[in-house]
Amino acid sequence: ASDVYKTQAQRCADTMLANDKSSAAMGITINVVEPGNVIASMTVREDMLNGFDVIHGGLTFTLADTAFAFACNSYNQLAVAASGNIEFLRPAVVGDELTACATEDHRGRRSGYYTVEVRNQRKELVALFHGRSAGTGEPVISD
Repeated sequence: ASDVYKTQAQRCADTMLANDKSSAAMGITINVVEPGNVIASMTVREDMLNGFDVIHGGLTFTLADTAFAFACNSYNQLAVAASGNIEFLRPAVVGDELTACATEDHRGRRSGYYTVEVRNQRKELVALFHGRSAGTGEPVISD
């Protein structure tokens, strides 16, 4: 049964990615590990830097929020962000490979709680994100 759920989670991700212009523009790739557990990755580019030559915090948030979104929608039950917060722990610079690993802390009937760790290629923690999702009752994909 695990493979069935992973396949469904991947189909949900593929459906979401097909229309996700923001992730495409940022070069974000998605890897569905299993339902509720997703990895989003991107390379920091020059056009992502702020005035201090480090990645703009909003773009770090976007990467983490993207991993969160794919994780909470991996059960084919449409969920939206109800809240999200982030702690910035260290800067990232041009060429850094950032990986946002979303893990499910709790999933109820209508809400879910997720932690996303954003790390660089040296496995150093760059940011820590916590999000709460709210289910809409609609499917992500229709069979």
